[in-house]
Amino acid sequence: MRSLFWRILASFWLAIALVAGLSVLLGHMLNQDAWILSRHPVLNELPQKWASRFEEQGPDAAQEFLQTLKRKYRIDVQVLNSSGEPVVPGTFPPRAAAYEARQGDDSRPLPWRRLTTEYTSESSGETYLLIYRIPHPEVEEWHRQSLMWPLSALGIALVVLTLFSLFVTLSITRPLNRLRGAVHDLGQASYQQHSLAQLANRRDEFGVLATDFNRMGARLQSLIGSQRQLLRDVSHELRSPLARLRIALALAGRATPEEREKLWPRLDRECDRLEALISEILALARLDADMAKAEPVDLNELLQRIRNDALLDGQEPGITLQVESALSVEGWPDMIERAVDNLLRNARRFSPPEQPVEVQAARLEERVRISVRDHGPGAAPEHLAQLGEPFYRAPGQSSAGHGLGLAIARRAAERHGGSLTLSNHPEGGFLAVIELPRVPVITLA
Repeated sequence: MRSLFWRILASFWLAIALVAGLSVLLGHMLNQDAWILSRHPVLNELPQKWASRFEEQGPDAAQEFLQTLKRKYRIDVQVLNSSGEPVVPGTFPPRAAAYEARQGDDSRPLPWRRLTTEYTSESSGETYLLIYRIPHPEVEEWHRQSLMWPLSALGIALVVLTLFSLFVTLSITRPLNRLRGAVHDLGQASYQQHSLAQLANRRDEFGVLATDFNRMGARLQSLIGSQRQLLRDVSHELRSPLARLRIALALAGRATPEEREKLWPRLDRECDRLEALISEILALARLDADMAKAEPVDLNELLQRIRNDALLDGQEPGITLQVESALSVEGWPDMIERAVDNLLRNARRFSPPEQPVEVQAARLEERVRISVRDHGPGAAPEHLAQLGEPFYRAPGQSSAGHGLGLAIARRAAERHGGSLTLSNHPEGGFLAVIELPRVPVITLA
């Protein structure tokens, strides 16, 4: 496996090598006449000093200046005017021209380097051509001294860039390694949120990623825990009707024909209870399945249809409906209908016959509020937080049910990005409120 650490480090080093190579190439390019003339500590100011000495003090002083320069720096200088004639004798050796002529036909290099430059005097306007001859050992020594500081700077730059590359590489790969370990732990169901706590404190993309990963890990662990709890609850709830069926069948096997006839209604009731329980469990499971595209839902029509269907059974209490006109949301009508219907059935189960169940729906800015209130005894405050959990039934409750109606309503609201709030009404009774966004925000509820 190719390590991202080495790939990033190699990329930085390749960039450094390219910069170093270009620096060396640039150094060779700078080893030209123009660069030597501009950077040499003597040659860069020599034309101005000589012209000033010549024009102010005469040829003898100018010639003495060149002789001093030769004795001190071993640099020969010849100065020509615009006509090509020598202005002063200069410091070239007597047989320099003949020697250069002979070397011109020889493949061996000259023992010195020849440089030329023009200078125009600011005071007189005269143009002078200065010819320099510098021995190669002097040029090489000057190159070594002049290139020392660039090489030192390049060495320091390489060290700094190496440390910087190592820092950047570690700053990228270490968080990735931590995230990789967290993903592995999450896959093994042993993820601990504090393992990324330090990384989540960073104020960069890795910090945001670690925060989101912590949130996702916590949510997934919660889902896994709730699914495990649901499986335990389902197995427990299914065990009771199955046990009753088994007992009834055992009794029927030993009973007389007359007694067996009396047992059939009991078996039918147990089968109906089991079928209803399985139906509610499947309805709860479908809420976590993938859904089709959301569509407009006319709440006026949907709530009126739910009310009419509920009144067809002829049971008390009645239902009063107050819905704001032209009320609609984007969502899944079957899911909303199932949620409201469960709340309505729960309210009618506990409300006294003479007091109707109140259903209201209104628009609140970008959300829609649907409330169902009964006039029953309500619920104990200590049990309100647990209502809506699968298979939870408040202690002392004698009415039929499996504790899945409120759980289905809550899951449906959360799948729309909304919420279900359960509370006791200040004036008595129980109040269930569903709030849905106008446009659904799907959550992993």
